[in-house]
Amino acid sequence: MVLLVGIALLLGLFLAVLLFNPRHRKSGHKGKAQASLNDNKASKSYSKTEISLHNKRTDCWIIIKNKVYDVTSYVEEHPGGDAILAHAGDDSTEGFFGPQHATRVFDMIEDFCIGDLEQ
Repeated sequence: MVLLVGIALLLGLFLAVLLFNPRHRKSGHKGKAQASLNDNKASKSYSKTEISLHNKRTDCWIIIKNKVYDVTSYVEEHPGGDAILAHAGDDSTEGFFGPQHATRVFDMIEDFCIGDLEQ
């Protein structure tokens, strides 16, 4: 009887940890809670000159439809390999909306938004 109670307590503790411990994404993407913080960041504007400085694997910004995205943390995980670097520091709108991307990328990209392109 004591053994059953002990097992039940351990099982309950294990389930509580699973339910209340947030899962960590392998890719390090920001969660939906962070997305609302990005809304505040989106008010920052960046010039094309400033964006063009972020043009390498270790510092990669792209422009999609006049929004600026810091995708540095995603470069190594990009399923298309180095294709993401083809327009690093520049406008990637055309490539982003190409047929190679699944619809989930349209939701995922918002996690990387850091602001707007200066007009």
